[in-house]
Amino acid sequence: MSRVGKQPISVPSAAKVSLKGDTFEVKGPKGQITQKVLEGVEVKFEDGTMTVSRTSESISARAIHGLMRSLLANAIQGVTEGFKKQLEIIGVGYRAEVQGRQINFALGYSHPIHFPIPTGIDIEIDKQNRITVAGCDRQQVGQVAAEIRSLRKPDPYKGKGIRYTGEVIRRKVGKAGGK
Repeated sequence: MSRVGKQPISVPSAAKVSLKGDTFEVKGPKGQITQKVLEGVEVKFEDGTMTVSRTSESISARAIHGLMRSLLANAIQGVTEGFKKQLEIIGVGYRAEVQGRQINFALGYSHPIHFPIPTGIDIEIDKQNRITVAGCDRQQVGQVAAEIRSLRKPDPYKGKGIRYTGEVIRRKVGKAGGK
């Protein structure tokens, strides 16, 4: 039995849950998420708690049991509390600013980079070098943060670039340190 999959999910009163066939829909103050229930797993909703169980003991059903429970728990947490990732821009002259539904980056290239903000994602920039990506879909928030980080990955020699807040960059010594 999956240790993650057998744990019940408590549904707060702010979230409205509906199960229709093989689709699961959650609505809350932050938005709405629709998730398809994977084959081999059964979802039951009773008295404010949700349980996920396997319909068979096949290898594929056992593999997705914990995954389905995590996806449903993330959907409920996303529409009630939301998710966010924070990034830092480090480097002289490196900055970002929001204009409408796009972000303009100056990252040391010969041209500015224009990054469109996807629907369902809110981006805030503090002091031109701290970026906060927020939204109700955990996967989308992580994907957008990874795409922003990939615009200028942290340099291993000087540490310049875009990194997650709290990320430790493994620094290299350089030419003078090898002697």
